[in-house]
Amino acid sequence: MIPAALASMQPEGPSGPASAPNSSQRWQQLWREAVRDPRELLALLGLERAALAISDAAAEQFPLRVPRGFIARMRHGDPNDPLLRQVLPLDEEMRPVPGFSLDAVGDGAAKAADGVIRKYSGRALLVATGSCAVHCRYCFRRHFPYAEEAAAAAGWRDTVALIRRDSSIDEVILSGGDPWSLATHKLAELTGTLAGIPHIRRLRIHTRLPVVLPERVDDALLAWLAALPWPVTVVLHANHANEFDAGVDASLARLRGTGATLLNQAVLLRGVNDSVDALAGLSERGHRAGVLPYYLHQLDRVQGAAHFEVGDDEARRLHAGLAARLSGYLVPRLVREVAGDPGKRPL
Repeated sequence: MIPAALASMQPEGPSGPASAPNSSQRWQQLWREAVRDPRELLALLGLERAALAISDAAAEQFPLRVPRGFIARMRHGDPNDPLLRQVLPLDEEMRPVPGFSLDAVGDGAAKAADGVIRKYSGRALLVATGSCAVHCRYCFRRHFPYAEEAAAAAGWRDTVALIRRDSSIDEVILSGGDPWSLATHKLAELTGTLAGIPHIRRLRIHTRLPVVLPERVDDALLAWLAALPWPVTVVLHANHANEFDAGVDASLARLRGTGATLLNQAVLLRGVNDSVDALAGLSERGHRAGVLPYYLHQLDRVQGAAHFEVGDDEARRLHAGLAARLSGYLVPRLVREVAGDPGKRPL
């Protein structure tokens, strides 16, 4: 889980959290204003009666966090809104279900150093931080020990040393948490040290912030991206077409202007996007914003997320329906991550 101790890792501007926000600090201010009380969230949506389904135990184990701009995209008065369902802690999370574990994808066994995960040939994934702007209830790292496993520890020294020693690593992946929850100067510190390693050829960044907090895509972040010495792929995470709005479109257009390739990976979630219409709408809306579908993941079987699961047979049926409706480049690959496999397993 993301422990309370990580509050100190939340983003700060150059003068600390008490500074008055300027244009470059606006995203940090919006981050701090995120809703953390499930009852406040429901009240904002006119859903006070739905509070009976809230699990205080689930909220204590994995705290609610959702930016107000993301809440504004939820349908007022609809307890089944697909965006609300992704973030609201429910009683269902606390029911033990066989086959669902704390480490659903084998992160622990793939640890190469603190905050460094080596699962696939040629790639090193850095768990840059435990902080996220939104806490998704299906998160496969909701129980991850971020306090002990952050690649930023010791100023990235151990992380960079590992990558420098292993010439088989040609792609570095920034993940988390959300790596863009770090201040841009911290990101520049990391990439500056990586730039001196000749066998690195690509940088990939997995982030949800341009979708849930598009203000994060500010001038400083864009300047950093544009100056990087490698081809950059930004893998976004949106699960429903309603997650896109004009602000998200603008942030993605600015990212494309740096030369970055934009892809989207989604998770197939019951009650969120488990229909051909919803999946087609996601692919089409993302493409309008300049994002190509990449993966449609089957749910990682992490403890607390069983109520989101869609069976494999149903998943294949939905994927076939999507392929029959859309052009091939709008159809993501249906995959599952299996611990120990050399790559994502196609279904």
